[in-house]
Amino acid sequence: MSDRLLVFDMDGVLVDVSDSYREAIRATVAHFAGQEITREQIQDYKNQGGWNDDWALSHHLITSSGVSVPYQAVVNYFQAIFHGDGTNGLILRERWIAQDGLFERLGRRFQLAVFTGRLRWEAELTLNRFSSASSFRPIIGADDIERLKPAPDGLLRIRELAGGKDLWYVGDTVDDARSARSAGAPFIGIAAPSNPRRQQLLSLFTAEQALAVLDDINQLEMVLP
Repeated sequence: MSDRLLVFDMDGVLVDVSDSYREAIRATVAHFAGQEITREQIQDYKNQGGWNDDWALSHHLITSSGVSVPYQAVVNYFQAIFHGDGTNGLILRERWIAQDGLFERLGRRFQLAVFTGRLRWEAELTLNRFSSASSFRPIIGADDIERLKPAPDGLLRIRELAGGKDLWYVGDTVDDARSARSAGAPFIGIAAPSNPRRQQLLSLFTAEQALAVLDDINQLEMVLP
């Protein structure tokens, strides 16, 4: 097995979540607050940093509108529309970004792992829908760590489980970049051309000293050592 570790964030990196997680935020806020928010507004919060948790962001947007609602009620509604009954959830709208053969080639050079803000079982569910969760080890989710991004806990845990290997982190938010910096790991940013605040995100990644910034993970092989 390789002595180098390539760690991926999931949402916006491995899968396009424009019509799943981002739509779940919009629908949850509309349900409780009766207000429509735009994807540009959601990205503005993501670019601020500190809003990696979509449940927390949804609750904040609702309470900021003047509506008082228990946090758990927001989580329950969000999860209900995200998963649905197994046939109609927003999770089924997700799109796998990697082209055929990418991870097979990368896997010959790196051990592959995932550090995501999803719950681990949700990450494994999605990986198994599109690829194979067994291709990525370890997988660390929000329920595996005490502090979420931008804290480095997930990356430090992965490094520990992998025996202290050198690691690179690939992510699409400023919280991902700050998590990598805190862990002492090189960061590769993903700024999709469709991102509604792409120019601002590019500036943020530059300020965080990203090793490279790519349109998507299919360009990774051009920049990895």
